[in-house]
Amino acid sequence: MIKKFALKAARSVIKILLPFVSKILICLRINRRVANYLNHQSFLANNCYNFSKFIEKLNINEKIIALDVGAQGGFNADGFFSKRYEKFFEIIMVEPIKEEAEKLKKKFKYVIDKGLWSSNKKKSIYILKNRLGSSSMYEPNPSSFEIHSIKEKDYNSYEVTKKTEIDCETLDHTLHKINVKIIDYLKLDTQGAELEILKGMKNYKPLVIKLEAHIFSMYKEVPAWSELMDHLNKLGYMVCDWKGIGSHATRIPAEMDIVFIPNFKKEDGINLINRNENKFISLMLMFGYLDLLKIIARELKLKSYENLDNYKDRFFF
Repeated sequence: MIKKFALKAARSVIKILLPFVSKILICLRINRRVANYLNHQSFLANNCYNFSKFIEKLNINEKIIALDVGAQGGFNADGFFSKRYEKFFEIIMVEPIKEEAEKLKKKFKYVIDKGLWSSNKKKSIYILKNRLGSSSMYEPNPSSFEIHSIKEKDYNSYEVTKKTEIDCETLDHTLHKINVKIIDYLKLDTQGAELEILKGMKNYKPLVIKLEAHIFSMYKEVPAWSELMDHLNKLGYMVCDWKGIGSHATRIPAEMDIVFIPNFKKEDGINLINRNENKFISLMLMFGYLDLLKIIARELKLKSYENLDNYKDRFFF
């Protein structure tokens, strides 16, 4: 009772102080930086839990199949989920820049060194040697740099240093060649090519898709992000998370990481989750979507869901 009263009092005091603190932060020109930091910590808040033993019981010796497209830097390089869970994955890396693919081959068992597209064809890739991670199938558009808060003195970092042709295949064709029948987790970070890659997915149905969407693209002729959203909606997916990335002059992010899961309100989504119940629960736990998982588990009466009501979703604290 005393603890509850003290907590309530502390919240009231902080609520009174926040406007004054905010004015000080604005004067110091760090208000947005502090807000972004706190927001980032919210995304990581559920990392305080370790669900490894629970996930081991769910999957026994079965690995979760992950396809990482645009794999430069390695699997889970952005720390999207806790590294303690990486051991549960069988990872397939896709990186079309040959030099980067060779680096990955030294660390990962499965590395595909071709590009992915909506059809099997040759495509040009624009290499940015000074900023290799921004290389793309689409040409950079300097007229869009300002909206990404890129300073003019840094424009040379985004200059195309090489344009080369690469072999591209559909996701479906590539995975069939290496006898991979399912993917559970699909990550796409391909600087605007995400929609074209998804068009080549065909009958593969990941349980979680994480991709980078360009709201205001810094590349020429990238499809509108609304087309990307519409395509995944038609495939039976719903958005469960998004997070702004990079600097931007707009009040909404110029780019976002967006996470999709099967739409559990529709028959196809329900069937996909039910067929892969253990892996779905495991992925939702790893990525920290606790409250949403509880809702889905109750609605679909998932048998593997147990003893999780004691865990609070700290994202909302």
